Formats: sequence, C-alpha cells, structure tokens
Amino acid sequence: MLEEAERWLSRRSWSVADRPLDRLIAAKKASGTSVSVVLPALDEEETVGEIVAEIRRELVEKVPLVDELVVIDSGSKDRTAEVARAAGARVVHRDDILPRIPAVPGKGEVLWRSLLVTGGDIVAFVDADLKEFSADFVSGIVGPLLTEPDVDFVKAMYDRPLGEAAGQGGRVTELMARPLLNMHWPQLAGFVQPLGGEYAARRSLLERLPFPVGYGVELGLLVDALHTVGLDALAQVDVGVRKHRHQDGQALGRMAAAIYRTAQLRLARGHLVRPELTQFERAEHGFAPRTHSVDTEERPPMADIAEYAERRVA
Repeated sequence: MLEEAERWLSRRSWSVADRPLDRLIAAKKASGTSVSVVLPALDEEETVGEIVAEIRRELVEKVPLVDELVVIDSGSKDRTAEVARAAGARVVHRDDILPRIPAVPGKGEVLWRSLLVTGGDIVAFVDADLKEFSADFVSGIVGPLLTEPDVDFVKAMYDRPLGEAAGQGGRVTELMARPLLNMHWPQLAGFVQPLGGEYAARRSLLERLPFPVGYGVELGLLVDALHTVGLDALAQVDVGVRKHRHQDGQALGRMAAAIYRTAQLRLARGHLVRPELTQFERAEHGFAPRTHSVDTEERPPMADIAEYAERRVA
C-alpha cells in the first residue's frame, strides 16, 4: 500500500463508537447543519419499512439527528412506496423529479435526482434492501461530517456475510473494484467497502460531481471525490455487519461490467470499449448467448442543472 494511503488509513478510519450521539447532536446544533437521508428503492417492500422505522425512531424521535427522510421509488411494482410512506418516509417517484429529462433505469440516476428533492447540508445514502438494520449505519457515516470540518465524504465499512460464512461477500468488490483501485487509484486502496451503498457527503461536494446512472455510481463518486477534494477529505467508519439480499452470478457480472466502464471513462476520456456484455444461459440445445448493454450514460453535476440553481436562489 502507498505510504500516503497507510497514513490516511490510520487518520481517517473510525468506529461508530468513536462519536456518541450526544456529541453529534451538540455538533449539529452548534453548526446549524441539516441532514437528509435518502433511500433509493426498487421493489423493496420486505425491508424498506423496517429501515425507515428504525431511522425515524432512533434518529428523528429519540434524538434530532435526521431532518429529512426520503425514499426515492425507482418504479417499483410492489408495495415499496406504500410501506415506506406508512413507516414515516416522504416518498417521491423518480419520474416526478426533473421531468424534462427522461429518467433511465439505474441506481445512480435515482441518487442524482434525489439532490433536487432534498435540502440537507449533508446527504446520506442508504440502500433499501438491508436486513437487521441499525441506525448506526446513518449516525456512523454522518458523524465525521458533523465533527470534522475538513471531511467531505464518508463511506461505511462493515463485514458482509455470505450465507453462513463470516466476513465474505462483496464479490464484485474483490474481483473488480479493489484491483482497479489498487492499480489505478492506489490512494484509495484503504477503503474497505468502496462499492458499499451507505455513504454520506456534503451537498456542496455532491452537487459538483457527475453521477454514473447505474451500478458504477459508487466507484465513480469515490474516484471523482478524490480528484475534487483530495484524499484527506475522505473517510470511512466501521458500523459492524451488513446483511442484505445477494445477487446471482450473472447480475454480478453486469455490475462488474458497469464498474469497469466507469473506471475506464475516468482513466481515458476517449475511446470506449464496446459497451455490451454477453453472458450464457443453458438452453434446450446447449448454451444460449444473452447480450446486455452496459450503462454508458452519466448525469452532469447537479450544479449545472438550471432547475437546481433556480431552487437554490428561491
């Protein structure tokens, strides 16, 4: 590991226990900082309600850490919106945000649009498929942004069990993202979960970053944050264990392709490899090829969007 990355790892890696809630509330009050929590959700009726209820109970009602809790519905076919609303979240449909720009499928698309319908100085993103969720995920990633003025971007780190095996999971991280970061952005080699969906940042940074529309959004934001504010403004916090629904191998392949494409764009803003991925499924007469397009679109920094600028003026 680079010496710079080793120094960062010792200076900018913390545990959620390092910042008790009373310290965070005092820092929040003193600075006048507001906090928004965003859950991107697509067909997550089984888990989204418990996550919303836990955040409201622990971080809105017991202590005033979270000012705004928003679920962005990405076109769910199940009861995701109804369940989230009943649990206490404000629910906004992706297609109702910035309608002049037609929405495309993808997690990054939803996160980008969420900046237009939230107002917090700090924006925390939390995946909606987490099981046995703890409010520590939110307080952990928000904490350094309230207590360390020179920190702008914080990722959660955690164990990711795979079935009964402890400390595994994160297969795309280990097979694609970690090798890419170590080889091309070695300053970021200290991040334990670079693709994790739980992270928080200052709005003033997020509005300046482009957002890959699909699965490449986490890697893209991390790399672009490094280049925008520098390594010392990035941090990570240990929040324990993360349990969620695991994807099958082919879905992971498509994620890996999108992440590779995101990295390639940032390495050379020029010629792209063919943005398609062919996978195989066993059919009646052997293996049948199935070709999928890889996300090739990115949204510009939100600060460049006229509606966002008008909202800020208003």
